[in-house]
Amino acid sequence: MTVSCKESIRASVNQNFNDIKLNTSYRQADKHSPNVWLLDILKDSNLGTDVKYDEELLVTKISQSGLCVACKGSRFLCGKTRCPIIVKANYFLKSIPLMQSEDIAGASPPSVFVGRIGYPYVYAGPLVPPVQEDTSIYDLPEFWLGKTIDEIVGFRSMLIRGKHRVHVRKLEEAGKIIDKTRELALAVKPVDVELRLAKKPRGFLFLDDEVQPFGPSAPIRDLLVGNARWDHQIEKAYSDTDLKATNAVLELYDKGVLVTKIQRAFSVGAFGLKQNRRLVPTRWSITAVDSILSKDLMEKVKTFPEISEYRVYESHYLDNIFEVLMIPNAWSYEAIEAWYPGTVWNPNGRSVVMFGDWEGFEGRTTYAEIGGCYYAARLAVCELLVKERRQATVIVLREAHPGYIMPVGVWQVRENVRNAMRQKPFTFNTLNDALNFIANKFQIPMQQWIMRSELLKNALFQKRITDFFGK
Repeated sequence: MTVSCKESIRASVNQNFNDIKLNTSYRQADKHSPNVWLLDILKDSNLGTDVKYDEELLVTKISQSGLCVACKGSRFLCGKTRCPIIVKANYFLKSIPLMQSEDIAGASPPSVFVGRIGYPYVYAGPLVPPVQEDTSIYDLPEFWLGKTIDEIVGFRSMLIRGKHRVHVRKLEEAGKIIDKTRELALAVKPVDVELRLAKKPRGFLFLDDEVQPFGPSAPIRDLLVGNARWDHQIEKAYSDTDLKATNAVLELYDKGVLVTKIQRAFSVGAFGLKQNRRLVPTRWSITAVDSILSKDLMEKVKTFPEISEYRVYESHYLDNIFEVLMIPNAWSYEAIEAWYPGTVWNPNGRSVVMFGDWEGFEGRTTYAEIGGCYYAARLAVCELLVKERRQATVIVLREAHPGYIMPVGVWQVRENVRNAMRQKPFTFNTLNDALNFIANKFQIPMQQWIMRSELLKNALFQKRITDFFGK
């Protein structure tokens, strides 16, 4: 597996940041140190007025360029339209009351998390909000489209993560906590959970655009799960230890099980031959399921007749602009992303960063450089083509603007493109007409998209043998 462009950018961004722990006492802090700027903001604003917080919990990553210190969340020197640090700090402080006890009782959406650090030894466990209500929306991205970043960060920050260290392959030795975590992951609706922790949960505020805000966490001492009614389709796949994991994923999808629920069960090792079952880090399980499903749909798409016109589908959400171009030709696929300065994957740049990947009719054998977004978008476009029983060359173009202040997950790409596919497409007789239409939607000149796109260059500059018929 190759290192993705985003992983490379992540590495380079990390080199430009220093981890700085704020002093545990504001009074004792060096007033001349630039590292207390966040404490100044919390003190002077209304963010921290109604809660008591331990300043030791605040861990910042401050740009060596000094922009954060100079800006203090008000001048937007990074190019973003809002300060992600302040947004995160706001919801971090709201989660402070969740940290007052080692015993947490609440209705899990249901939700679980399997980490990847230290693989094959990882931390796995449930996510539990300390509320007794219908929390299903907390972990159903299929229903998040249209919600603001604040809303998403708000309910995700309520989830307290219990952690239990386990070897991904040694499920039979993992004990009760992992058994209960799996039981929770297969539930069809919210489940009452008592999460007994080894110590009070703590949430470190990592001020880095790469890390999504989440609630506090702590090691698990004990885990009690109420009556969990399993999704009967998922339960059937779980019970079949002779059914391969790929086949289980495909069968559940065909039966209408939500992708998120399949991904959740996949992560806790619920599918596959008995001897091959293992925990899969949550991040990896999301991409694996998107890849499995889209690859299967893609093979079906290749058997259908081509569309008869040029189409453009579009969706705008969270300051992301998606324009999806379909060309009447044999199946091939490309996804290109353009990130403006001040956005998640281009935080310190002075110009737009573009990267993407593509595949021809035969598909691809290596991991896409742009990561999970590639497979999430591929699934969305294949769903429509299978529904219409048509095939096409598909190019997904994305402009991410500074209003997209922090990452919210790959789901955003999948659901954004799905939303585009639900709209009536704009149709054109020629490729030039379609490209001119897209050009008016984007700020980046179309010439830059063409130069970055293998499939656009192929469509514009290479003739097919059919072009010579009748001459």
